[in-house]
Amino acid sequence: MSDDVHVPGALRGLGNWVDERFGGAGYVRTLMKKVFPDHWSFFLGEIALYSFVILLLTGTFLSLFFVPSMNDVVYHGSYIKLNGLRMSEAYASTLRISFDVRGGLLIRQIHHWAADIFMVAITVHMLRIFFTGAYRKPREVNWLIGIILFSLGLIEGLFGYSLPDDQLSGAGLRIFEGVLQGIPIVGTYLAYFLFGGGFPGNDIVPRMYIIHVLLIPGLILALVTAHLLIMFHQKHTAMPAKDQTDTHELGQPFFPYFIAKTTAWLFFVFAALAILATFAQINPIWQYGPYTPLAISSASQPDWYMGILEGALRMMPAWEINFLGHTLSLSVLIPFALPLGIILGGAAFWPWFEKWATGDNSEHHVLDRPRNAAVRTSIGIAVVVFYGVLWAEGANDVIANKLQIPLYTVTWISRVLVIVGPILAYFATKRICIGLQRKDAELLEHGLETGIIVQRPNGEFEEIHRPVSEEARAVLEAKKVPLALPVGAAAVDENGVSAPQARGLMGKMRVRANQAFLETIPLPAGDGHGHGNGHEGNGHGEVEGGGQEHAAVGASTAPAELDRLPDAQPQRPDPGAAGDESES
Repeated sequence: MSDDVHVPGALRGLGNWVDERFGGAGYVRTLMKKVFPDHWSFFLGEIALYSFVILLLTGTFLSLFFVPSMNDVVYHGSYIKLNGLRMSEAYASTLRISFDVRGGLLIRQIHHWAADIFMVAITVHMLRIFFTGAYRKPREVNWLIGIILFSLGLIEGLFGYSLPDDQLSGAGLRIFEGVLQGIPIVGTYLAYFLFGGGFPGNDIVPRMYIIHVLLIPGLILALVTAHLLIMFHQKHTAMPAKDQTDTHELGQPFFPYFIAKTTAWLFFVFAALAILATFAQINPIWQYGPYTPLAISSASQPDWYMGILEGALRMMPAWEINFLGHTLSLSVLIPFALPLGIILGGAAFWPWFEKWATGDNSEHHVLDRPRNAAVRTSIGIAVVVFYGVLWAEGANDVIANKLQIPLYTVTWISRVLVIVGPILAYFATKRICIGLQRKDAELLEHGLETGIIVQRPNGEFEEIHRPVSEEARAVLEAKKVPLALPVGAAAVDENGVSAPQARGLMGKMRVRANQAFLETIPLPAGDGHGHGNGHEGNGHGEVEGGGQEHAAVGASTAPAELDRLPDAQPQRPDPGAAGDESES
């Protein structure tokens, strides 16, 4: 530890004691100087991390009072409307937590809101990673870890809101049992082993409890730790900025800047969850009553992240086939396997597909602006639309009731939209990305409009343009144009003979994929000083006939916000701080 940093004597003595026994001073010093780029989108991962921490803390509190048992009891508690009613111990203990344990309802609601925010943060964080290309080499493993974390979060959330054994969670658990039984050949065995016999049985809540509080949280904790360690080793990605390269990283040091900011963010996340839990009611299990297979409430929907499976089940026609003496319930199997298979399987496969299509095997530490990767962004938006249609269909009864539309009309609309919607979204997004690229190219070639009109000696009126700022130009010029693969460039020679690499199904598919990635607007040769396209200035805003003075006025009076680009803000280290990090 350097002498120029004031450290209290007691703390210095403790540090020396630990260092003499474990030799950690070098690692701590490296950590303190670690550079972290500063961009708002990087906080999405921290929201997921801190939501998970709050889930662990509130879940520990709830586990002290929850009774994971299906044994029947007669309720005699504070909630008079259910007094004298027979119910499971699990449901009775949840009522006791809500009404009799001091602060129990608040902790329950913080826990439930934290679970929803955790899944929201993971989802948006993964979208940010996908749209900016942060999954590329060398971060493919961390991308796969994120997909596994999302999948574990789905299962953890399902088991979590099924534990109270209320009417709503019991209905969801019944659907889950039917989905398990729909798996060919092994489905009935899986359902039998999990439920311990026929539904609902007496074993499902204790088994879900162990999985929910021990197994899955342990796996998530291990994967989050691995995710952070890999990120620390490979260094953080950064948005395009001036002087930002794949080998030179700008940002703020871990201590004191980043650690102060991230600690404040932890308290902000906790405060937001506490406010939601205080003023926004969630999962009022006392209104649903204990579970009974003989009844189901209207407008029953799971938490938002399970809505895609609910919508797929409601959308699917009642199809069944017989295969080798086994009845395959396609109306359950396809909704269970296909939507998440497309989304999660496609996401896991995408980094290798993009590398195969583009031939790009280099390391990437500077992110792409989504507009500059038109194919990737269009695919991402198409998947979002696909997910959104299925999610909305999960509430088809509510939509039909509120809009006064027949239920089957809503279902048929969703069946069409789930196919047509992603296709339209893909082509519309691609055109928008190309249009934004064209606008960026015009900025580099012609500069920014100033609103200053000058008259040239020949009587022609012309608007003065001024160059974009160095920071903005660095963002614009950070665009990487994909290169044509040799197989694509020489797919067919002058004699009409195709290259060996372009033959066969895989070769032709690679050529087509490469051509799709090549559709982009190349950067112009201009330097953004306002000349080109018939402009006869000298490259610095000057025109004939005394335009120098007008150009100076235009440069000084043009709105400052013209230089700002919302997708990427330049990162600047504090004066005197360790503001950059280079690969050795």
